[in-house]
Amino acid sequence: MKTRGGQKAVFIHSAELEKYHYPTENPFRTERAAITCQMLTSMGLLSASEILAPAPAGREALERFHTPRYLDTILRAEKGDLDVSGLYMGLGSAECPVFVGMYEYAALACGATLAGADAVLSGAASVAFNPSGGYHHARPEKAAGFCYMNDIVLACMRLADASKRVLFLDIDVHHCDGVQDAFYDRNDIMTMSFHESGKTLFPGTGFENEIGVGSGRGYSINVPLPAGTYDGAYIKAFNAVAVPIAKAFDPDVIVLEIGMDCLAGDPLAHLELTNNAYAEVVEIVTAFGKPMLATGGGGYHPRNTSRGWALVWSIMSGRDKQAALDHGLGGVMLESTDWQGGLRDRVLAPSAQQQRTVDRCVDATIERVKANVFPFHGL
Repeated sequence: MKTRGGQKAVFIHSAELEKYHYPTENPFRTERAAITCQMLTSMGLLSASEILAPAPAGREALERFHTPRYLDTILRAEKGDLDVSGLYMGLGSAECPVFVGMYEYAALACGATLAGADAVLSGAASVAFNPSGGYHHARPEKAAGFCYMNDIVLACMRLADASKRVLFLDIDVHHCDGVQDAFYDRNDIMTMSFHESGKTLFPGTGFENEIGVGSGRGYSINVPLPAGTYDGAYIKAFNAVAVPIAKAFDPDVIVLEIGMDCLAGDPLAHLELTNNAYAEVVEIVTAFGKPMLATGGGGYHPRNTSRGWALVWSIMSGRDKQAALDHGLGGVMLESTDWQGGLRDRVLAPSAQQQRTVDRCVDATIERVKANVFPFHGL
């Protein structure tokens, strides 16, 4: 399928990715990608020729960011050998449990995002989407937030190694602490995150004064949002901050992490978006006209998450008008996954009190971000 820019969009997935699952008591569901793929196929929004099956990332690729000691510890842990050093690395916690296949799954998810980066670099695709990616909390030697290996960092490094200026834009509800830290002193990879404030949500970072160090000063941008943030307030913040900075930075490639845990009713967070806000953000980013590598991320209501990813794929692949013909009501606003053939949620109007409270906080955040980082970019 050709996008509006005339290039091919690729959806990165395989039956191999469907083999692996976190323990049932863990809220992270790897099957969201398979649900998305099935949904898109059944609606005629994804063809077999657009699906790219990835290979696992090898040790050399993984060691571009992760330490050999850490990777070896994961391998030992999944075989039942978890020692104290592994516990200090975050393994065996409630959020990063040890399970059979965790190394293989993480390496395959990383390989999928790297395959997308390679497709963009080669010109084989202008848009690549890996819904099984987006593990933005993992550190070189630490697992956190359901993330064992950081596919985002690896992909940004690969793009930067090819002399590309990279804008990493994260719209997951959680701050991208692992990615930010990896590039905190660099100005060729800009990190920009819109997330629920660390005052109320894990990982407790991502405040307006976190702007980078050294040559990277001004190239880490954080927009923390209050609980209850609704579509209109979110889009206002995005237009006020992301659009002018992205235009000033003028990246060669955009890496977009599309965690769907900002959706109203997500069990692990407190924002109140519908998937229409995600659609509008992706429309704005697509209009920049840059090659784009997109990944999944959070989202702990699997069906609503998959519907949101299906919706943004329809936009990235140039099929949004076709998807709109099947518009129906349902999704998060009905507290149900039942809908009449459409992908979009119905509009949810905030209460007057919610609007006043949220708008006051968001306006103040926008002004702080402008004061902290706009001068670095001539804005």
